[in-house]
Amino acid sequence: MVQANQSKPTDPGQQSQWDFWIDRGGTFTDIVARCPDGTLQAHKLLSENPAHYPDAALQGIRDLLGVAKEEPLPAERIRSVKMGTTVATNALLERKGDATVLVTTRGFADALRIGYQVRPKLFDLRIELPEMLYSRVIEADERLSARGETLRRLDPQGVARALQQAYDDGLRAVAICLLHGYRYPQHEQAIARLARDIGFSQVSVSSEVSPLMKLVSRGDTTVVDAYLSPILRRYVDRVASELGNTRLMFMQSHGGLTDAHFFQGKDAILSGPAGGVVSMAHTASLAGFDKVIGFDMGGTSTDVSHYNGEYERTFESEVAGVRLRAPMMQIHTVAAGGGSVLHFDGARYRVGPDSAGAAPGPACYRKNGPLTVTDCNLMLGRLQPAFFPKVFGPNADQPLDADVVREKFSELARRIRRETGDERTPEQVAEGFLSIAVENMANAIKHISVQRGYDVSEYVLNCFGGASGQLACQVADALGMKWALLHPYSGVLSAYGIGLADVRLLRQQAVEVPLSDSLIPQLDALFDQLAASARQEMTAQRVPAERTRLIRKLHVKYAGSDTTLMVPYGQPEQIVESFEETHNRQYGFIAPDKKLVIEAALAELVGTSDLPPDTSDAPRAPRNPAAIPVAQRAQVMMAGEWRDTTIYDRTRLQPGDRIEGPAIIIEANSTTVIEPGWQGEMDSHRQLVLHRIKPLPRQTAIGTEVDPVMLEIFNNLFMSIAEQMGSVLENTASSVNIKERLDFSCALFDRDGELIANAPHMPVHLGSMSESIKSVIRSFHGRMHDGDAYMLNAPYNGGTHLPDVTVIRPVFYDDEIQFYVASRGHHADIGGITPAPCRRPAPVSSRRAC
Repeated sequence: MVQANQSKPTDPGQQSQWDFWIDRGGTFTDIVARCPDGTLQAHKLLSENPAHYPDAALQGIRDLLGVAKEEPLPAERIRSVKMGTTVATNALLERKGDATVLVTTRGFADALRIGYQVRPKLFDLRIELPEMLYSRVIEADERLSARGETLRRLDPQGVARALQQAYDDGLRAVAICLLHGYRYPQHEQAIARLARDIGFSQVSVSSEVSPLMKLVSRGDTTVVDAYLSPILRRYVDRVASELGNTRLMFMQSHGGLTDAHFFQGKDAILSGPAGGVVSMAHTASLAGFDKVIGFDMGGTSTDVSHYNGEYERTFESEVAGVRLRAPMMQIHTVAAGGGSVLHFDGARYRVGPDSAGAAPGPACYRKNGPLTVTDCNLMLGRLQPAFFPKVFGPNADQPLDADVVREKFSELARRIRRETGDERTPEQVAEGFLSIAVENMANAIKHISVQRGYDVSEYVLNCFGGASGQLACQVADALGMKWALLHPYSGVLSAYGIGLADVRLLRQQAVEVPLSDSLIPQLDALFDQLAASARQEMTAQRVPAERTRLIRKLHVKYAGSDTTLMVPYGQPEQIVESFEETHNRQYGFIAPDKKLVIEAALAELVGTSDLPPDTSDAPRAPRNPAAIPVAQRAQVMMAGEWRDTTIYDRTRLQPGDRIEGPAIIIEANSTTVIEPGWQGEMDSHRQLVLHRIKPLPRQTAIGTEVDPVMLEIFNNLFMSIAEQMGSVLENTASSVNIKERLDFSCALFDRDGELIANAPHMPVHLGSMSESIKSVIRSFHGRMHDGDAYMLNAPYNGGTHLPDVTVIRPVFYDDEIQFYVASRGHHADIGGITPAPCRRPAPVSSRRAC
């Protein structure tokens, strides 16, 4: 049991009360309960089990309180319930929200269906558009200009008739999004009053839900809010009805709690995972780390996140085919987990992206499943069946099946030997697949760290989720990280984080004005307005003013760009300095001659949590390693060798204990593998802190023979480089062709100009780009220097047509060219007068080139 650092309540009536922190996930509901004596208990149960209980969260509370399901919950024994839920997420994924009518400006009925020009799946032969959330569209006769001029007066009678018809047909949710409504909301507000008068129970207005530029994402966000809020409200009401006057709060996607009555659909998409980020930052701080990478590895996927003193949020995202312009924790998910299926295609090993799921599950689950990452760990001895729950087989009472795993890996090794001549043993095959899985997860972490200019070697890898401890050291090694951390509640860390979260209210407003000294008084007034709105709601949530603090930030971008960066509010010179520092770190350059534009202002009011930080046990001198109780010894393959490995029971460790790898630490819900060269130490908060104590050898001779494992690892590494190039190009471009239509390609080439790897960009570019590299090599051989860049668009030199411009740079190592990197993009101002691949009229030279 972990002791919470909480002083006893001063109110004697509260000394017997419980606090419940709940993460209602798609498969499991995790609960951390703070008992009246200050200790914590963890509980886990299936989220859907209608034969035994109607709601997992309420049943979990009953289990911990010892209340029978037919008895009412004793509200007087519960001080608070804080919850994250996937109710809204599941409704969005399954398209089970409430029927919604969209009201928009006449002529724009299909704007959300058309969306942007983004083509995310260029190589798919059949594009399936996501189903729209709204059931009906009402085109309102109205039109305001971008400056607020009335171009067409609102026809309230016509809108009212259409709304009444929708209401009579059974629709009860309405989303209102008009052209330029984010800045001039009078028409939206008038339509909202009509809808409420008619009787619509859910009225979402874009100027209130997402008062920002971009009609499509603003409209989608408003529709999501109208579509999900009713189903969310019904769930909240059902839970609240059983809790009486107990304070009920919900976790929002941006990482802050809010009272149940203020919980909105648009803020519920990442309700549960946001708790993991909060807890990741808090638990790392207890261990003395302020730079953190979150590594949440489950069975189907892995979530990674980044923390460097403040929560990182994304303000534009796409979930289930819907574009959202609402603040969310920046969490990157990859299809790589314990259930990722292993494949061999005749030349290389591949891991995922498909998953065995829970049924049939990995091969060791006794359901005739395929080989997976979990089976690799079992094959190598990293998972010990004796310490794993016996819940498998037809009667759910058998251990993991190690025999079938050995059999399947032996069969796979024989097949690889037949097809390639490679003489790997079954164990080496398993280790090869595991190396690829590690590299896939490391690449996901690079996406949210290295790709954005952060040096991960300065960070700690905070591991949570049931499977992360098995690969913690290996993932850290793949990234050059020297520290990893596992909290005692790593298996339920999202629920734990929900209990630690602050109340947070975010208010945004579009600005879209170039930065200048004269703008500062206007921004001051805008922040005062946003803060007043947030304080009013914070008061309604019963948070005292003295426990609040205000954070003011700006969305800033270069003129012509669509990509904003978040910077602290201050004087113009401070804003410029912060923006350029962030832009240079993330994208590698700045453009001092370009004007900065303030796209939007953000005010965040934080009401600090009433839970004090955890206490620690009294410091203890480290025990002699020989005095630490040993559960078992086993032979485990680590770093290519079978090693005599000591297995410890985490519950028998005490603060100060130090364990050197190779070792395995087992506990109820997870297994932690300490690799050779690493040391684990139990800190005063009973967190397991892993530290590399021996330098990691960075060079390995891989020979000249084709190695199917290294082939896949380097394929992923090179692909990652090309994708990162594309990300920077897309996010820093001014051209619609680049930033929206994605009419560009990025690739990596060898010293002879042959293609090594390309990101999944425009196929027509990639087929001829190698000839462009070779053309530059022929023209400038022996005269290239580090830092040189070459630009061409000549069709006779590997170009496609004149508007496609290719930029090529040599990559030097030890004063010799080892690689070339190249990007090709469609430039709208070359070869014609309209921004499109086929244009007319066009100059004669352009027509000839095409």
